[in-house]
Amino acid sequence: MIRDQETLNQLVDMIRQFVEGVLIPHENEVAETDEIPQDIVEQMKALGLFGLTIPEEYEGLGLTMEEEVYVAFELGRTSPAFRSLIGTNNGIGSSGLIIDGTEAQKSFFLPLLARGEVISSFCLTEPDAGSDAASLKTSAVKDGDFYVLNGTKRFITNAPHAGVFTVMARTNFDKGAGGISAFIVDSQTPGIFLGKRDKKMGQKGAHTCDVIFENCRISASALIGGVEGVGFKTAMKVLDKGRLHIAALSVGAATRMLDDSLNYAIERKQFGQPIAEFQLIQAMLADSKAEIYAAKCMVLDAARLRDAGQNVSTEASCAKMFASEMCGRVADRCVQIHGGAGYISEYAIERFYRDVRLFRLYEGTTQIQQMIIARNMIRAAS
Repeated sequence: MIRDQETLNQLVDMIRQFVEGVLIPHENEVAETDEIPQDIVEQMKALGLFGLTIPEEYEGLGLTMEEEVYVAFELGRTSPAFRSLIGTNNGIGSSGLIIDGTEAQKSFFLPLLARGEVISSFCLTEPDAGSDAASLKTSAVKDGDFYVLNGTKRFITNAPHAGVFTVMARTNFDKGAGGISAFIVDSQTPGIFLGKRDKKMGQKGAHTCDVIFENCRISASALIGGVEGVGFKTAMKVLDKGRLHIAALSVGAATRMLDDSLNYAIERKQFGQPIAEFQLIQAMLADSKAEIYAAKCMVLDAARLRDAGQNVSTEASCAKMFASEMCGRVADRCVQIHGGAGYISEYAIERFYRDVRLFRLYEGTTQIQQMIIARNMIRAAS
């Protein structure tokens, strides 16, 4: 649902100019230093990028799902590290509060996130609980007006920079998924320790690490929504939205890779002519274009359904699965189009090939999406 087409067009144009004029020229620097320059972070704050999806009453832009994916199409055209920094504030780090938080929790935290004054992280995954999120072991034991957190969270995006954590923890060990609760936790609370930054295959400049809770005492007011046992449902609602966002990013990244490869094929000559004239190169270009178009249509359709209030668990998983797998296929073809140059870091495709591999893993692996889709189909037919 697009609320005002002209306003959205202006926003998308602004972000496109920022991506092309500022972010793309700094991609190599971020890849080499593993850091996003602070002046770029400040520009992101000034443009309101940390609060794109946070409601307007809390100082954000309040983008609908459809509006958000149009923005993600643009942000996907540059290094994923830039999007990752703002992504948790707009997605998994804030969505739980927006969906299920109390008014007091929203009023205090959301403006800070929207302004980029605080970075949020979503603490769900654990060493022994990734795809099977319902098996998490981090505990939150009630102690008077407090809860005591103990456990380890793994691969937590933006954790090294986070000011607050949305933490999924077990308040009841006898109820399975129904025993999980969600908490909003200040990162400076005693009893919180960070592991060393993970060394990853790609996405330099986007940082993850373990978050360890050792007898960490938090106020009972940190319980999101003030109700125990609904944390898993909150997490699943958050992931539906996040999956559509990753699907849109996959479309944006695939678009950038294909654009670069098309330009390379037009300029690169072999046997006396541009390689773009060779039919086998044309086949790879055409297949990629068609798959990007299909994925874009899926993402937009699912986003509109979500904005209309429909349950899009199946559609979000379909879009995330298809778009992320599509992105991987496009990356492979684009390396092939570049030939030996595609294996050299001088060309952006080498970096993108590694960066986009993560899209098929986080927010639920492709195999988890397959399970969700099939189970929803079976449930609907029963």
